[in-house]
Amino acid sequence: MRVTWGVVIVALSMLAWGGQTVVWFAPSLGVKLGLSEAESDVDPPYWADVRGEARWDVMTLWTLVVAGVLLIVDNAAWAYFGLVGGGMYVYFAGRGISTRIALRRGGFRVGNEASVKLGFIALAVWGVMGMVLIIAAAQSLEAS
Repeated sequence: MRVTWGVVIVALSMLAWGGQTVVWFAPSLGVKLGLSEAESDVDPPYWADVRGEARWDVMTLWTLVVAGVLLIVDNAAWAYFGLVGGGMYVYFAGRGISTRIALRRGGFRVGNEASVKLGFIALAVWGVMGMVLIIAAAQSLEAS
């Protein structure tokens, strides 16, 4: 069961971390892959925010990828990375959703309706995954 959950964690977290890596280093490829909006489709403050967010996420979201790999190889250190990574993903999701809602309410263009909806869904999935991992990691540490 640990291997299955580890694979799920690696896959979902690689979508976030890997996607942000592409958006930071190759923004035009990120647009082609549907990972971000084209600069011409959003207002400048949002574009700047997304670029800064991608840079920061590349430096922080790797923690959950490592937690998943450690879970697959049955290394107890997964729980520490799960706590930190889970917290990062909860923050990532909450900030992403809150920022997009606030900017939209402020009249800023943050992308077309379909991609914004998909973004909200993906962020919600990552946020829930982060919360579940925090709980699982805490339980694992408590049991040891």
